Amino acid sequence: MANHKSALKRIKQTAVKAERNRFYKTRIKNITRAFKEAIESGNKEEAQKSLLIINKNFHKFVTKGILKQNTASRKVSRLHKQVNALN
Repeated sequence: MANHKSALKRIKQTAVKAERNRFYKTRIKNITRAFKEAIESGNKEEAQKSLLIINKNFHKFVTKGILKQNTASRKVSRLHKQVNALN
């Protein structure tokens, strides 16, 4: 256990950030799962709706510092390719 005041504060901050990151990582997994289910079923309209949600959320997560810009852009780009391949 930490003995210094600053170390105790860091432990609290780490716990808060870990909880926050867990929420966002779960959100990312859930919205991509919905997209993949739409792709597997061949429903292009549903996939496009999911893609709009993914694009909005990923770039919002970039501003919050959860994802890096290039990571979000790369993931969205790959998902766009999957939607375009449904034709």
